[in-house]
Amino acid sequence: MSFYAYHPDWPHHEAIQEQATRWQRRGLLTAGQLAAAQARFPLDFYRPHLFLRIGLFLFTTLGALAGAGFVGMMFQFNFLGTLIVSLIIGAVVLEMAIRGKRLYHSGADNALLYLELLGLVVLIFYFTYETLSSYPSPDPTPGTARLTVALLLTQAVLLLATLRYADRLVAVAAYLNGLLLLGNVLLLLPHGTLLLPFALCAASAAAYLWFTRQLQRPERLYYHRCLGLLRGLALGTAYLAVNYWAVREGNMALMAPEYHSYAFVAPQIPLAWLFCLLTATIPLFYLVQGLRRPDRTWLWLGLLTAAFSVFTLRYYRSLLPAETAATLAGAFFVALAVWATRYLHSARHGLTSAPDDAEDPQLDLESLVVAQTAHSAPAAATAGVQFGGGHSGGGGATGAY
Repeated sequence: MSFYAYHPDWPHHEAIQEQATRWQRRGLLTAGQLAAAQARFPLDFYRPHLFLRIGLFLFTTLGALAGAGFVGMMFQFNFLGTLIVSLIIGAVVLEMAIRGKRLYHSGADNALLYLELLGLVVLIFYFTYETLSSYPSPDPTPGTARLTVALLLTQAVLLLATLRYADRLVAVAAYLNGLLLLGNVLLLLPHGTLLLPFALCAASAAAYLWFTRQLQRPERLYYHRCLGLLRGLALGTAYLAVNYWAVREGNMALMAPEYHSYAFVAPQIPLAWLFCLLTATIPLFYLVQGLRRPDRTWLWLGLLTAAFSVFTLRYYRSLLPAETAATLAGAFFVALAVWATRYLHSARHGLTSAPDDAEDPQLDLESLVVAQTAHSAPAAATAGVQFGGGHSGGGGATGAY
């Protein structure tokens, strides 16, 4: 029995067809070769277009909630009984729907998966807080310890769900839960607050390297979309962990609650100059890396982090009114975009504004597609004039020669 919820060939066939379509659009494959490749690597699963997937997601969510309400009536709305039975039924329905209907991220299976995970997380937090709260704890912050245990159990559930279903949203939740777990553990240490930004930044950088390495391995094609999204998310969290605004405001949020009653501006933080320097230089580093490689992920994150750095500067140092600054910045970036599009219409310095049809390095399409399509059977030669075989009857010929 395979551990994968979906057939492992489905993402492989989908990636091959997408690349073959790009090749055909660039004139590297004929229409006949593309059709042969699509027949050789069929997409024998059900996944409709986006709007229908949204509709299926909403319809399945409403149906599942109605079913949970019916189960609640059977158990007289007992919380634990209703939740556990609903989770068991939901898990069975999810597996049967994927195997019987051959669903592949079609909206209905996503809805069932998210509801299952939401119910499991609620169950974990309920048992964690109900069980641990009944035992006396010498820890002055028992709530933090209980939260750490709950996050650890949640992390295990999310990781198993990601490995089985390869859902991008679940993968993002697992990654963010892991960072939250790391931060919560650091807060239990004496100087954890000071180490928190640097630890999260280092963990994000290590995660980026690991995601990139896994993305280059052909046997990880089942998780290709998850790894691509997590790779960009890791760059974003590495920047946010040391962003001056995030560190300063987060530091105030972690202080005693009574401080918030009279503090309107977050107090200055230690090593403020270092966080300001990182806030200014990391977006430039991302942009340079995105242009040197070139890599769209680095480039997009460079632009987003640069915009957030400008927001951080304006939050504490306002040089112009907001409407004036927004108008001037918008005019500048529109002009810059027009100039860059025209300048890069032809490839310059390895960059171009043409659509990106880069090949996936994991796919050996030269052997998988071309070899399957280049030797297709030739079409039969057009027959010449053939005599004989005519028919006649009655007063004239029937028209067959």
